[in-house]
Amino acid sequence: MMDPQLCSEHLSRLLAEETTQLGELQQLLYAEHEVLLANELNALETASTNRQLCMSALLRIQDERRALLRLHGYRDDPDGINQLLNWCDPGQALKKRWSACLDQAARCRQSNDRNAALVAARLKRVEGLLEVIVGPGQHANVYSASGGQHGNRSGVLFATEA
Repeated sequence: MMDPQLCSEHLSRLLAEETTQLGELQQLLYAEHEVLLANELNALETASTNRQLCMSALLRIQDERRALLRLHGYRDDPDGINQLLNWCDPGQALKKRWSACLDQAARCRQSNDRNAALVAARLKRVEGLLEVIVGPGQHANVYSASGGQHGNRSGVLFATEA
């Protein structure tokens, strides 16, 4: 049988790392929101890169937690983590930290959703402006998901003066 104390120490380390990363992610999401509001495109690229690095670290922690669950014969779901916590942490200290971690992750999700809503609203505005240029009923999409250009090239000719 596996040693519950070793499992508890491993899980404690993972929770500490995850809490730190989630705190960093929350700060990055706040900063990203400010960059989005200010329309600072260069800063947005940096913010996106930093967010992706933080998300990669969180995914690594999640993979390690999943491996720990499997190693001890538990499912990778809320019941599995609760069973593991009950086995290796009878004092419930880790369970409280896990709950706080889940709350922190929910706050990050809310911040991310807020940023996504802002991006979606800006995209909708750009689509509306493009519709003015290409004409009503025409699709104004200019990039595919892979980054390639596509869409209808017919439009309205505007005269400009210098």
